[in-house]
Amino acid sequence: MRVCLITTYYPPYHFGGDAVFVRSLARALRTRGHSVEVIHCEDAYRIRAGSDTVAPDSSDDAVVVHRLRSRWGPLSPLVTQQTGRPGLKHRELARLLDRPFDVVNFHNISLVGGPGVLQMARAPVRLFSLHEHWLLCATHIFWKNGQEACQVRGCVRCSLRSGIPPQLWRYTDLVQRSLEHVDALIAPSAYTARRHAEAGIAGIRLLPTFADLQVAEREYAPPARPRFVFAGRVTASKGIDGLVETFSRLPQFDLDVVGLGDLLEPLRQRYARCGWIRFLGHAPHADMVHHYRDATAMILPSLAPEVFPLCVLEAFACSTPAIVRDAGGAPEAVAASGAGFVYRNEAELLDAVGRLTADRELRRRLGDRARASFLASYTEERYLDGYLALVHEILDAKRLRGGAASTSDRVGRTPVGRAGAAVGDGRLP
Repeated sequence: MRVCLITTYYPPYHFGGDAVFVRSLARALRTRGHSVEVIHCEDAYRIRAGSDTVAPDSSDDAVVVHRLRSRWGPLSPLVTQQTGRPGLKHRELARLLDRPFDVVNFHNISLVGGPGVLQMARAPVRLFSLHEHWLLCATHIFWKNGQEACQVRGCVRCSLRSGIPPQLWRYTDLVQRSLEHVDALIAPSAYTARRHAEAGIAGIRLLPTFADLQVAEREYAPPARPRFVFAGRVTASKGIDGLVETFSRLPQFDLDVVGLGDLLEPLRQRYARCGWIRFLGHAPHADMVHHYRDATAMILPSLAPEVFPLCVLEAFACSTPAIVRDAGGAPEAVAASGAGFVYRNEAELLDAVGRLTADRELRRRLGDRARASFLASYTEERYLDGYLALVHEILDAKRLRGGAASTSDRVGRTPVGRAGAAVGDGRLP
């Protein structure tokens, strides 16, 4: 089977977990014998990174990667952001998508083609994986005015305050018309599936993501001092500022902050006196095992609603429990497994930290649950089984209908209407 994955960012030109997951999926499909090609926008990375410097990356293991780089540089992703269409990348995307792929899977398409690129695929199966809430929110993460989780919409004002040029295409039927060319949308969490369904988007299939960290199972070895770890973007929406402030008052515990982001240097300078808080910066994906393993817990303090955070699954793979804020889909893996704590305020966070540090047997039990949950629900094998089953289900449905019906009719989709594009004012569900 020939598979094409389309995404804005792809390692080493990336910032977060969605690109890491796309690479994991590409390699997993390749391991099963499928031919895989990836298309991504290198210009989009460079406009955000502000530099030609990228972190080193290992081989893509026979995955063919097409890195789009226009002679117009940052103008290319800007045109896409403003028009919702491929723009200056249209010719190259059309050339690549004209190949005889069996499956085209769209991922984060915000700057690689916008909704318009959904109309360009010719493959028998066209999937759209929802790594963020970009279809519903210009900030991708329901992060209002660059300072708080969104509760009441005010999208134009929010875009301006967040430094995002307003996108007029969100007020048209472009999303509706583009989604009619997609066979199914894949949501990794029940929360994300519900938010899109409430916005009028149908044809959503729930398929939790997987973590591909290779971890040998072994007994928990408690560190000399209780150690907690945060892994992710060091930005305001992740709630990292509040977490570091809390641990600055807990010198009896260590906190490792792993990741990059605009708050990394300010926090590093502000808390330089706190030797028990380490700001470690970027870590290669394979090295994350060393950060998770034997940590008392992984803490995810996100303020913006998460989709389905990869760091929780990675911690579970390492037999490490998780303490997560109740934000979007973040609690789902913890609630399903019982392998950690969900908190809503600092008092509940401190209670979870205190219980885990006071009771090593509790830490061991939760770590065992985490590992068992990972093996049962979040492995590469389990994900691919579900992914390929969906592909064959769509193909079988099209064969039964003789290929005459429209894509939306074949899989029972209904298009999202103008109101379903989730732009405008009103209270969020």
